[in-house]
Amino acid sequence: MSGGGVRSGTSVRDALEGAETAIAAAGAETPRLDAELLLAHVLGVSRERLLAERLTADGELSVQGGAVRAFQNAVRRRSVQREPVAYITGQRGFRRIDLAIDHRALIPRPETELLVEVGLGLARGLSVLDVGTGSGAVALALKDERPDLELSGSDVAEDALALARENGLRLGLAVRWLHADLLAGVADEFDAILSNPPYVEEDRRGELAAEILRHEPAGALFAGPDGLAVIRALLAQLPERPRARLVALEVGAFQADAVMELVRAAGFQSVSSERDLAGIERVVVGRR
Repeated sequence: MSGGGVRSGTSVRDALEGAETAIAAAGAETPRLDAELLLAHVLGVSRERLLAERLTADGELSVQGGAVRAFQNAVRRRSVQREPVAYITGQRGFRRIDLAIDHRALIPRPETELLVEVGLGLARGLSVLDVGTGSGAVALALKDERPDLELSGSDVAEDALALARENGLRLGLAVRWLHADLLAGVADEFDAILSNPPYVEEDRRGELAAEILRHEPAGALFAGPDGLAVIRALLAQLPERPRARLVALEVGAFQADAVMELVRAAGFQSVSSERDLAGIERVVVGRR
């Protein structure tokens, strides 16, 4: 059966088994989950409903009509082209919000939620800038949970900024969007700077999964030989902006020590790091 083993009128269980086999053969790390998310999207049902249907071969749901071709195409994109599930479904959950996601921006990762958690600890009414906002994930999630904060998001990529703006409008969250290269041309009007900047070393291109290397925007990933070029440039602009009393930066594995030194050199006396669920020092926080 082509397209991941899907025939017209196929049961949910059989469709999922065929898709899982095809996706696993392509080397994807989570073939069962991927198949479930793709079929739930195609059928317009929750993954929970799908899992209930999978327990029986004669449930109420089946893959038929236009859903057959749609699911075949989705499985082909995932298995043959190694396209990430979030780009295929066009959506990604991030904390309490659901974001529209496409190739204009990086797919938000769970570890980036640490930036939001840092923002949750801010005093009421402060002004916060999410630098390199991409899809708007950090700015929008923080605004959703802390409506008292004044949130802005900036990005050098106009197409990513357009996606963030679309997400803000759809979610009804009041975030201001700025087109800027880091802090160039941005006034000293923010109390806190949050950022998930590019931090992957150029020579690590060959180590990245096909899903990332083929489909996610390179400009949001790579930052020079040591991965710190963008972080250095951002921190170099902060001494000129004394209002910013806090900076929080997502960093790569084994980069925290170097970034902490850079943050101290930028004038932040209290510097610490936050670990993600894997125990990696993922976010560096500086206060002054």
